[in-house]
Amino acid sequence: MMRRHVHFSCAFLAVLVAGAALLCTAPAVAESLFQENSFRPLTADNKAFRVGDSLTVQVFENSSASTSANTGTRRANDINGSVTQTGNRVVGQLGIGVTGEFDGGGRTQRANKLLATLTVTVKEVLANNELRVAGEQLLTVNDELQKVNLEGRVRPQDISDGNVVLSTRLADARITYVGEGDVADRARRSAWRRIFDWLGL
Repeated sequence: MMRRHVHFSCAFLAVLVAGAALLCTAPAVAESLFQENSFRPLTADNKAFRVGDSLTVQVFENSSASTSANTGTRRANDINGSVTQTGNRVVGQLGIGVTGEFDGGGRTQRANKLLATLTVTVKEVLANNELRVAGEQLLTVNDELQKVNLEGRVRPQDISDGNVVLSTRLADARITYVGEGDVADRARRSAWRRIFDWLGL
């Protein structure tokens, strides 16, 4: 039976020892699978919470305003005289009365109601976790172009489980409604009407 003797050189042993020492002292580097910006728990509601997410806004806005003004002036002048006859002398009588009166009044009343449902997009997540949202909706009805623009800030807790929020819950809300067409043109006052209103006629 033959025996084999394996001899390791001192240099080889030194390399093994150095490698083992490096493995023991090298810090472990690992990348976490948790991404804070994109993590969504399995039990979380389907709500918008990051940039690019969609959110449905139900717009229900009422506004009304009225102004009134009244002006009244009155002016009267009277001149009186008399006519009498004494012998051959005749004295005349004259009476003149002038009265001027002006009453002016005006009242303007306007009421607006806007009902709409549109989907907006999260543009920014603020430091306080509020969402800055913005969106636009274009709708054509009977050749009438209707456009609704909306932007504002919303708190995540104000968003329902169905990913819907009321416009009355938006902070710094800017809602613009623009209509273009025959109906919108007829609703606008003409230039002559605006001039007459400015002159108070």
